[in-house]
Amino acid sequence: MSNTNKEKQFNRLITIVSIIVPIVVAILFGVKIPNVKPLSFLPPIYAGINGLTAILLVIAVWAIKNGNKKLHQKLMTTCIGLSLLFLVMYIGYHMTSDSTSYGGEGVVKYVYFFILISHIVLSIVIIPLVLRTYAKAYLNKYEEHRKLAKITFPIWLYVAITGVVVYFMISPYYTHV
Repeated sequence: MSNTNKEKQFNRLITIVSIIVPIVVAILFGVKIPNVKPLSFLPPIYAGINGLTAILLVIAVWAIKNGNKKLHQKLMTTCIGLSLLFLVMYIGYHMTSDSTSYGGEGVVKYVYFFILISHIVLSIVIIPLVLRTYAKAYLNKYEEHRKLAKITFPIWLYVAITGVVVYFMISPYYTHV
């Protein structure tokens, strides 16, 4: 199969995944599993996963800038895996626990909601960007990969860091059952 055909297949799959994942997450966010103990221990773990992802993204950029393609590739694959693990934990938590309302007041409340909303919107935007960037590298289209990575990296880093920030801002308001 030619690279052009592979890329077309990847693009179709990426489009489908990029549409289905946010829809499924939104649907599952509203589903509560009855008679299951809340997974209230998960938020600090998935916040830690976001933090680790941010660190590994920075190291991956450092690795490629220093010519270590293999390390870069391993780190980026790990970041994708961590993002999937985060998503599974996030869904699991919200399917077993009630949503937590932010209790801050004044300006900090607006800051929190700005960070939260930008985090959510960009976490949806980042799905096709990450997958397309990864596909470009997989298809050995390194120049296109580099151009797309210059857009993908800062957005993904922002999503990872703001995931940690949102956790720390809302964690005082969690009720543990």
